[in-house]
Amino acid sequence: MNKEKFWNDPLPLLLASLTLGLAPFYPEPHVWGKLKWISGGAHGMSILDWWDFVMHSTPWVMLFRIVLIRTHIAIRANFGKK
Repeated sequence: MNKEKFWNDPLPLLLASLTLGLAPFYPEPHVWGKLKWISGGAHGMSILDWWDFVMHSTPWVMLFRIVLIRTHIAIRANFGKK
């Protein structure tokens, strides 16, 4: 059995990002709408809207974290071989 933790395994994080991170999908992905709202000044956003943004963006942040960690490991492995 794979003992890798959930937050270090890219496949579940990718699935969470594509489902929870984007839902609802129509008329536009939810997190994208929140990002546009925030970039427009976040006027009228309540604490519930901010919480909603955090919940929908967490899978994306965790996935980005995995990409950074794995890139860093690959760079260190290649740099150490010289």
